[in-house]
Amino acid sequence: MDEPKGTGQPSTWWSRPRRAAEGRTATGAEPPAASEAAGAADAPCEPLHGVDPYATPPYGEPGPWAPAPPVQRPAVTPPRGVPLPGATPAHGTPLPSATPPHGVPAPSVTPPRGIPAPALPAQQGAGSSPVTPSDSAPAPSHKDSHKDAAPPHGTLPHGVPVPAATPPHGVRVPGQGTAAGGAGEWPGGRGYAFQQPVPGPAARPPRTPSRLSRLAVGACALALVAGVAGGLIGAYVERHGQVTDIELPQAGADPAADGGPRPKGSIAGIARRALPGVVTLHARGGGSEATGTGFVLDRRGHILTNNHVVESAKGADAVRVTFSSGQTATGRVVGSDSGYDLAVVEVSGVSGLRPLPLGDSDAVRVGDPVVAIGAPYDLDGTVTTGIISAKERPITAGGEEPGSEMSYVDALQTDAPINPGNSGGPLMDGRGRVIGVNSAIKAAGSGSALPDGKSGGSIGLGFAIPVNQARRVAEELINDGRATHPVIGVTLDMEYRGEGARIGGSGGGGEAVAKGGPADEAGLAEGDVITRVNGKAVADGEELIVRVRSHRPGDRLELVVRRGGAGGAERSVSLTLGSASG
Repeated sequence: MDEPKGTGQPSTWWSRPRRAAEGRTATGAEPPAASEAAGAADAPCEPLHGVDPYATPPYGEPGPWAPAPPVQRPAVTPPRGVPLPGATPAHGTPLPSATPPHGVPAPSVTPPRGIPAPALPAQQGAGSSPVTPSDSAPAPSHKDSHKDAAPPHGTLPHGVPVPAATPPHGVRVPGQGTAAGGAGEWPGGRGYAFQQPVPGPAARPPRTPSRLSRLAVGACALALVAGVAGGLIGAYVERHGQVTDIELPQAGADPAADGGPRPKGSIAGIARRALPGVVTLHARGGGSEATGTGFVLDRRGHILTNNHVVESAKGADAVRVTFSSGQTATGRVVGSDSGYDLAVVEVSGVSGLRPLPLGDSDAVRVGDPVVAIGAPYDLDGTVTTGIISAKERPITAGGEEPGSEMSYVDALQTDAPINPGNSGGPLMDGRGRVIGVNSAIKAAGSGSALPDGKSGGSIGLGFAIPVNQARRVAEELINDGRATHPVIGVTLDMEYRGEGARIGGSGGGGEAVAKGGPADEAGLAEGDVITRVNGKAVADGEELIVRVRSHRPGDRLELVVRRGGAGGAERSVSLTLGSASG
């Protein structure tokens, strides 16, 4: 098949790549001195056939600096193995682009910036006119050519055109073939390929943060905020135990809450009803002041208390009375009895008095619950509870001070705490009724009961005057100003250490048996020993006095009397109690 005109060479080199022959001109003349040196260096790589005068020099080597002759536009090189057409297409006919197969590197790659582009070889064929790469696009100016690719050997002679380093987009470069086989084999060397334009030194656009950068910055900011928030929450939790405020659980509404009614038999119910009738007393006189408790007997303003609470009061306004409501008043002592350790104080001009109901002390049984109310150590309105520990406990209190009289009480014993200041306060049963008047306690280390105002504190042994006895004495003090004592008309030997109470003897004073008295009428004589009263044993003279004073004058007693000492015969004697005042 015919070859394209002007080539004079086969379309394919099968032996080795082109090197030296590509550096020759179209007339066969040798290139300049620099080209000669390059050709001499590449002499061992001569092709097996004749030199192609229109071949493109290897990439990266400078071409001859000569005016570009007219270029013949050859036909597009067909794929390998396809016969070449015999005619060259007319000038101006567009040629299809020959794109190398996928994976084969495209020839005529634009050299990196700063490396000079090779000169286009001159070629002229029959019937063609001179064509330069500027036919399709305006040629760059001489000034621009120097900016893009400066010649390696200095400035060209005057009048010689300088080829553009990079042809305009779309201009085909002669001598560039398409890939027909493996990398490095190029058919013919006369094909055309598009060159990629080299971007000029345009100004770099301002860099904007990429989306990944913005995400990274946002993640860092979020981590910082989370760290600060976590630290604050951790500090709050460390201080308070948890994130939120603490709310403690609470029981639901109680119908009896907020001062509502309590069962009558409960401690709270008893205290609620009794407190308005309990008062605190302060007695002044003789350079001293005593504090105790009392309770209201009636609406006329009579208050019952212990004698040892008000015995120091001197003057009309020596007693100050304070009610549970905070109201205060001045009281006066209307009567007292040191033998029973009881006294009555009267206040006037006070309205709304709440008297406490009185119970029956004879009906009390050991183990019954009791409530004591008073002002221990001047703490008014104090409520304590306990039980009845014993009944008819004979105690004596007082008499330590010169001129003071001993008190004899057939007392109720309780373990409800009673302390200094409780004296004269009520001891109440489970129904809220007064069954006793708190009067004395057993102090540690003491051999007898003491008024609670003179002791160190409760050890669980408290004593109260039975209310049946206190009621009788209070009525006499209010009505007569003085109380009566039951008597049998004998003088007792208080030094006797045997069993029972002996009449007369060395320890007695005055007549052993009063003439015309109850004992005289019953036939008792000096030296007799009374061992029982109403069936209860008597240990000594103090206990006999307690048993007698627990009754009213006029009551009848049954006595067991032993005559003639320890070995004498015993007999029963009945007598009626007499009365003595003061």
